[in-house]
Amino acid sequence: QVQLAESGGGSVQAGGSLRLSCAVAGYGCMGWFRQAPGKERERVATFRKDGSTIYADSVKGRFTISQDNAKKTLYLQMNSLKPEDTAMYYCAASTHASPCLYGTSRNFAYWGQGTQVTVSS
Repeated sequence: QVQLAESGGGSVQAGGSLRLSCAVAGYGCMGWFRQAPGKERERVATFRKDGSTIYADSVKGRFTISQDNAKKTLYLQMNSLKPEDTAMYYCAASTHASPCLYGTSRNFAYWGQGTQVTVSS
């Protein structure tokens, strides 16, 4: 299994911002997931190789997924953070592009170890 590498997590107060980074490139679909204790793993945002993006309703307007091809890095800019955003965040990738539209966590074969995001009220 390919190991991806995330960074940028931390603890912030509500309303704050964080930017997560993942050293990943060359995949059909790349994305970010999160999982809070006792909850199912949630799809946060995806970035397809053609540049199209999809966001979960819960983060729409607050989070932005982007890619820097030159740096071979995937980003998740998180603004206006809420306590409900507290979770372990994972970078994931699929060799095919279709999971960006239809896939869930089980459709992504490559994962990072996760980076913790904690938002205090």
